[in-house]
Amino acid sequence: MIVSLGISGLLTRTATAALRTLAPGGRARWERKNYAGRTVELYAGPAAALAAAVAAGRVRPAAGAAVAVAGACGAYDDFAGAGDPRRGFRAHLTALREGELTSGAVKLFGICAAGLLAGALMKERAVDKVLAGVVIAGAAHAVNLVDVRPGRAAGSVLALAVPGLLRKGPAAELAAAATGAAGAVLPDDLGERAMVGDAGAHALGAALGAAVVAGAGRAGLVAHAAAVVAAAVCGERVSALAGARG
Repeated sequence: MIVSLGISGLLTRTATAALRTLAPGGRARWERKNYAGRTVELYAGPAAALAAAVAAGRVRPAAGAAVAVAGACGAYDDFAGAGDPRRGFRAHLTALREGELTSGAVKLFGICAAGLLAGALMKERAVDKVLAGVVIAGAAHAVNLVDVRPGRAAGSVLALAVPGLLRKGPAAELAAAATGAAGAVLPDDLGERAMVGDAGAHALGAALGAAVVAGAGRAGLVAHAAAVVAAAVCGERVSALAGARG
């Protein structure tokens, strides 16, 4: 567990520094205004996603792949969807029905597919495979839902990872992968110097979901699947209400 924690944390800091130095596409592309109008950097999100994927992949390759895809899909939405005011599944699915493939729809389908595939590889029974996929994809979405203020996504990951860290084996290792990356980005996130964005939030959530899948039986999978589905439904209602008021 200590190794996974160290790899994830160190690689997050190293990758963040490298991205800040290189700034692919120009620095302006990596800057956003946060809720308070302050300029923050996006480097930490892809860095955390990469680190969590590498740390998770050495424990469970399927989990690492799911984390990587979740991070990549989130990064695509961070950049391709910048400025798109649409929020929530309904808005993106409505656009799809009208013939427009939004970055949010790409993210939705990509993360769901990656979660289901990882769940299928991590569990043996058919029902457990489906439940595991729901937990991984749902956890990725749930962490992104709370990413509305500085430190909330990373802080939530640290809190939710505690039960996994108290376990043994792959569950603890995967929880440590999420914890190391979240802990590495939290100071800059809280200091409003950086934001994890969709890339970081989705990847860290997927790592948490994979940790649950690695250590849970049928009952645990059902409980966690119900929780992430409920979170998605509540989040969709909030998004719809915000859109109506806007």
